[in-house]
Amino acid sequence: MRRNGGREHGSDNLGEVASSRRKRRGGARLRAVALIGIDGSGKTTQAHRLAEALSAAGHPATYHRNAGGRRWLGRLAQRFGRPDAQRLVGRGGLLAVESVLRWLAIALALLSCLVTGRTAVMDRWSACQYASIRAHGGQRGERLARAGYRIFPTPRVTFLLTVDPAEAYQRIERRGTDHESMRWLVAADTAYRSLPEYAGFVVVDGNGTPEEVSRRIRAHLSEWLPDDPPSVPGPAPDDVPRPAGGAGRGTPVPAQAHP
Repeated sequence: MRRNGGREHGSDNLGEVASSRRKRRGGARLRAVALIGIDGSGKTTQAHRLAEALSAAGHPATYHRNAGGRRWLGRLAQRFGRPDAQRLVGRGGLLAVESVLRWLAIALALLSCLVTGRTAVMDRWSACQYASIRAHGGQRGERLARAGYRIFPTPRVTFLLTVDPAEAYQRIERRGTDHESMRWLVAADTAYRSLPEYAGFVVVDGNGTPEEVSRRIRAHLSEWLPDDPPSVPGPAPDDVPRPAGGAGRGTPVPAQAHP
């Protein structure tokens, strides 16, 4: 047996048999794919690229950004003279609002997929909310969130993009639209790896160029994507050379940023 990401795969012969069976029945429909990971891992870039690649290969797909509304809340807080969203609604309130807004975004994305028949490429999924709450030490909040998100079907594939938190920090600084602390990024990385769903994720190395990461993702979707696709444009990359380091692993941090 060999392990690829969070899953174990059998021999090449078994894979060939499964592939042959899929071809005979015309292939299974790809209803939803999710990309998750800490901020700066490249989720948005890869989700856009994947939606465009699937559509180009004859499997109409739509990109869905299932954000929790953190930036919108931050702007609202400033209108009320508060420095950030946490100062406006408190840590617990911020996580609660984020959980509700992300739930609504996912529900609308799945409804759209059901109505249109297109594949939903999810930029963030319920696991992002669990990791966010867990990184803040909100055990009770995670239980409540899981109760609410339980109604959603599991995506066909959930890709966890992993990068060193120090590299993620540099990417975020380079894009210049927001800021995250190293302490938060390390805590979020630890939270993702501690989730009970982790064994079911396809873990993809998010280091390297966007093209390299795209190829790693496509390798797990060969049933729906050709081997040698044309290059697919996407949002400007935020990749930078990978530094090392990171500290403060596993410590709850103030609610300032969310996966």
